[in-house]
Amino acid sequence: MHAAYIEQFGPPEVIKYGELDAPRPGPHDVLVDVTATAVNHVDTFVRSGAWRTPLDFPFVIGRDLAGTVASAGSAVVGFAPGDRVWCNSLGHAGRQGAAAEQAAVPAERLYHLPGGVGFEDVVAVAHPAATAYLALFVHGRVRPGDTVVVEGAAGNVGSALVVMAAEAGARVVASASARDAELCRSLGAAEVVDYRDPEAAALLRDRCPRGADLYVDTAGRNDLTRAVELLAKRGRIVLLAGMLTRPVLPVGPLYLKDCSIAGFAISQATVDELAAAALSVNRLLAAGRLRPRIAETLPLSAAAEAHRRVEEGTGAGGKIVLRTDLG
Repeated sequence: MHAAYIEQFGPPEVIKYGELDAPRPGPHDVLVDVTATAVNHVDTFVRSGAWRTPLDFPFVIGRDLAGTVASAGSAVVGFAPGDRVWCNSLGHAGRQGAAAEQAAVPAERLYHLPGGVGFEDVVAVAHPAATAYLALFVHGRVRPGDTVVVEGAAGNVGSALVVMAAEAGARVVASASARDAELCRSLGAAEVVDYRDPEAAALLRDRCPRGADLYVDTAGRNDLTRAVELLAKRGRIVLLAGMLTRPVLPVGPLYLKDCSIAGFAISQATVDELAAAALSVNRLLAAGRLRPRIAETLPLSAAAEAHRRVEEGTGAGGKIVLRTDLG
């Protein structure tokens, strides 16, 4: 099969495209003919070695895939050849990645694709929307009536957060650029603050008169001083981006308000947490509530270029999707 893979850590140029042996699925695995995969920031961390995870070289890169079942292992129930499926947790903890013409996926990490939803659509939202679900419901413990502040609300993770929080009955205050204000409102935000406004901090406080019950920064700026000041009593902060940030933590105000901070990486989510997130993602995709944002679709052979663009931020308007069926 053809695959995008690495034989050492390094910059995007270490990614090779060529033939590797097709995977040999075990009894609990499903062999998937891959149609599309997406490029995430975490994929660049693994490729560069910034985030070390057990892997064997040659290592197929990538987390997310969508495609069709080729065959299912003898112990697998619920998947049959021809089923349209997706996964968002390959390429970590010893699992080979998704950027190949075929992938062996543990059945517990594979999900059916709802009818009417395209392969590109699901890989464009699979990672960010599942991240949003975990931020809100597993780590953020969101409840109806909560005020939820979302920094970076127009991004891939942020937009999914707005949709899911609003649907859960929370009041969403979105922080985004002025040009994305209408988008955020259309997703369910009650208020939108331009993060570039010199008075943005004061405006957020004004929009949260009782304080924020949950504060999620998808942009990775992680200004904890501002976040803690904004929190209501027993408010929560969830951190999920900005691996290199080293913010100051105002400990006194944090504990005097009974507040807490949780950090998480989706790569370490349990299979049960991922499955719960997948149910939500499938439901919202089928209902048209999640809106995939695709910056560009490229052939799988352009994986190195796609990694370069993600690292440079030129794919910031949406996901870069790679397809195996493009020349």
